[in-house]
Amino acid sequence: MKLSVIIPVYNEKDSVEKIINIVKAVPVEKEIIVVDDFSGDGTRDKLATISDIKLVLHEKNKGKGSAIRSGIKYAQNDIVIIQDADLEYDPNDYPKLLSAFTSDQIGAVFGSRFKGKSRFLLLSKLANYFLTGLTNLMYAGHISDMETCYKMVRRDILLSLNLTACRFEIEPEITCKLLRKKIRINEVPIDYFARTEGKKIGPKDAIIAIKEIFKWRF
Repeated sequence: MKLSVIIPVYNEKDSVEKIINIVKAVPVEKEIIVVDDFSGDGTRDKLATISDIKLVLHEKNKGKGSAIRSGIKYAQNDIVIIQDADLEYDPNDYPKLLSAFTSDQIGAVFGSRFKGKSRFLLLSKLANYFLTGLTNLMYAGHISDMETCYKMVRRDILLSLNLTACRFEIEPEITCKLLRKKIRINEVPIDYFARTEGKKIGPKDAIIAIKEIFKWRF
């Protein structure tokens, strides 16, 4: 299976080249789609020097969800995965995720940070436990990590979700719509090491995520 890697980027000049190089080195057939969400820190200048990527430039800052939706439009391969640019997730987990598509009935594979070696910020960990539990309760799911960035989804299924989110609420929207459609999701352990600074989901984002969980249920 061929992979489309979507990398939403906003002000990541110190890490973006490194993460792209790591993704390039992963031994799977893939395309790399980088969507810059109107960075102002020099990220765009750095991206302009990197070869063998599809570069999409937003003309104003729209949010992570909008960047992901832009990337999906350019994806051409069988399977799509979202890759954050902040080096918290390890692209070397791609082969393990791909191998979990054990049959045509598997529509998505989630990388679970709670099943692998992970270092969370405490409040983030607690919020993820709560949001995942609420999602399972509302949608009769059995997943362990709803907010994981590593959602590997068949492209045709991803397109059928008709995603609308503009910010971090893209994570619950994808998960809730997959569960609502009864799409079979496999999970595999992944490594995750949270950075202690930068763009983090705050209390406002958690409240929005709760609203999204209820929104797509009813």
